[in-house]
Amino acid sequence: MPQRVWAAIGQPDFSYLDQRLRQRVDAGYFPGIGLRIGRGEQIIHEAYFGDGAPDQIVHVASAGKWVAVAVMAALVDSGALRWTDTARTFIPELSDVKGEASLAQLLSHTAGYPDYQPPDARRDDYQTLEEAVRQMASLPSVARPGARFQYGGLAMQVAGRMAELATGKTFNELFLEHIAAPLEMSRSGFSPVSVEPGFNPMLGGGFFTSTPDYGRFLAMLSQRGRYKGRQVLNAAAINVMQADHVKQARIVKDDFVAPARSVPRQDIYGLGQWREEVTPNGEPRLLSSPGWAGAYGWIDRQEGVWGAVIAKANVDVATADGYSTFLGATLYAPMVRDALRDAVDTATKRGVVNVPGAHLYYEERGRGAPVILIHGHSLDRRMWDDQFKVLARRYRVIRYDLRGYGRSSLPDEGVQFLHADDLRALMDHLGIARTRLIGLSLGGFIATDFLALNPERVVKAVMAGGDLFDVPGPDEPWTSEGIARRRSEIAQLRRDGQWAFKRRWYDGLVENAGAGRDLIRRPLWTMIDEWQMWQPLHVEPRLVLGRSVRQRLRDIKPQAPVLIVRGDRETAGFAITDLLIDCQIKIIENCGHLSNMDQPERFNAAVLSFLE
Repeated sequence: MPQRVWAAIGQPDFSYLDQRLRQRVDAGYFPGIGLRIGRGEQIIHEAYFGDGAPDQIVHVASAGKWVAVAVMAALVDSGALRWTDTARTFIPELSDVKGEASLAQLLSHTAGYPDYQPPDARRDDYQTLEEAVRQMASLPSVARPGARFQYGGLAMQVAGRMAELATGKTFNELFLEHIAAPLEMSRSGFSPVSVEPGFNPMLGGGFFTSTPDYGRFLAMLSQRGRYKGRQVLNAAAINVMQADHVKQARIVKDDFVAPARSVPRQDIYGLGQWREEVTPNGEPRLLSSPGWAGAYGWIDRQEGVWGAVIAKANVDVATADGYSTFLGATLYAPMVRDALRDAVDTATKRGVVNVPGAHLYYEERGRGAPVILIHGHSLDRRMWDDQFKVLARRYRVIRYDLRGYGRSSLPDEGVQFLHADDLRALMDHLGIARTRLIGLSLGGFIATDFLALNPERVVKAVMAGGDLFDVPGPDEPWTSEGIARRRSEIAQLRRDGQWAFKRRWYDGLVENAGAGRDLIRRPLWTMIDEWQMWQPLHVEPRLVLGRSVRQRLRDIKPQAPVLIVRGDRETAGFAITDLLIDCQIKIIENCGHLSNMDQPERFNAAVLSFLE
């Protein structure tokens, strides 16, 4: 796969990723975090937060599965094992169907073993693989080998014991010899097994490491097994590890890929690693190994980089806030991609505008009359990707993140402001006296507010996916009863989990979409996944005029031409048209609420025709 060339053009700015990691430490989710990003053996960014440090050692739970499989790959390279070797070949006491599972199936969660010990049994915290395997010999299988994908750890114990019997060495000795020594991983290992719940079994969850150590491991994998001139693993073994090993197995539960990337697929797992993204022909594009306590390593073959976030969560604190320590890692790789792409995009100007009590991040492109794009709720400036460059061929286009979204600062609970006032401050900073506004959903309501408050500064306005917003405005302050009710809703959201809330919101938008449903899935989820959810987690001030905008429009009778854009799958009315002197309506067929993403070509044509 061709890789993007970025280093020669500009140094990537990873400050936004740093900020998000720092926020998680400040929230108490993690006592510390280590971050390392590289390309090959070159470190392009490294940072530590809280009590994170280069020499800090933590157990990384399932992030160690990748390392365990690398040990196996080394033994296959040496001829000590084959991927097709069955468990019974080395462990005769596995006399039932469990003994028929191959080494590859044991390492890909397709062996037909139960994922974990039964609830009424002792958890798998045995200090040796020999004892662990002895205890699971009597467990019933859940499927024939190859028939079922069930993510877990027990089967990996059997694979580790096979390695010990084949070589006469403990699994940790094999790791130290074949992986740790050539990669200089002096702070890593598989023993002793942690006594904490969640970090066992040994192969599937007992690995401990440091940020630099894990980074060196990823650097080796990203170079097809080569590190500092030495072939640590055969390139063919790397290919086997990264290939699809789920095949036709029935997926009982996709613990990571579907939740992380929102695109249901069958080919989700290799050996010890998730195939988060693949190319149209099935080649892995993004590979990873997340741990339940927050550690996450990944290789991005599309961008030619790798990254390691090494952390161990204060799980009780995170859970109480509704934060998933397992799924919380999904935004790291996309954020790194954004930084790399920004570094080569020299045509786009980026900046920050200070407004009263906050700062707004913006991007600008093109020349001519100004056009400002205003995004919707839960999204950010990137929802305009299909419009930004197209409009910039004719206009000076500005897109920005609203306060509380994207890279802009978060609001303060109880501190009143209006999004429309922030927009005016942005225009003042950029020297824009009058502009053309394009807003969708929340952005459409903000465009309406701005037109009502500053009619002399609007040349034309496009309001997509919205109408009059029938909610209280700042002239209807929160009551004590309303605040109490809102606090109760927030508490319930935290109990249900932040990820569950995001998923319901995302599913609703996708379900409403039309012809572009499959096209919007990935970019839509990327934005919602990165959304910090300040709004549903706080008693939000009244940030739009709401019901009061109706009377304002009646009073001022704005002269600026307005275009209302709707997808035909939307159900909102057109009450606003009665309050506008010059109003056009454009209905886009087979289209949902996010019309600019769902049907971008038709949306762009309608907007350009109107603006011209």
